[in-house]
Amino acid sequence: MTAPKFIHTMIRVLDLERSQRFYAEVLGLKPAHTLDFPDFSLVYLRNEAADFEIELTLNKGRSEPYTHGTGYGHVAVVVDDVAAEHARISTLGHAPTPVKEFKDGEQLLARFCFIQDPDGYKIEILERHGHYR
Repeated sequence: MTAPKFIHTMIRVLDLERSQRFYAEVLGLKPAHTLDFPDFSLVYLRNEAADFEIELTLNKGRSEPYTHGTGYGHVAVVVDDVAAEHARISTLGHAPTPVKEFKDGEQLLARFCFIQDPDGYKIEILERHGHYR
């Protein structure tokens, strides 16, 4: 039996064009598949680095922001140089958090920052290192 393969995560958005622009600028994600129905639209985004997709779901006619409750954490991506990526994202007018280091004593475990998409979903940007490859 083949193990299950993760293929996408879904998030609800209020402005499909704004969200697509954000994910293209910040993560290089482009539409791979789009489905449009009378009440909702689905846009699946991916880049050449992985088959995993983010599914943007637009519920047509909704105007109030979604709440994330206390359970949502973040999705994570890995990059070669988090400081360079932080600078690039900042020049695009986005506001990533400062780059931080996570250590066990003197041993570096991770170097990372966070950014939020237009609907408030958090994305962790990790530097390729150790466990995070």
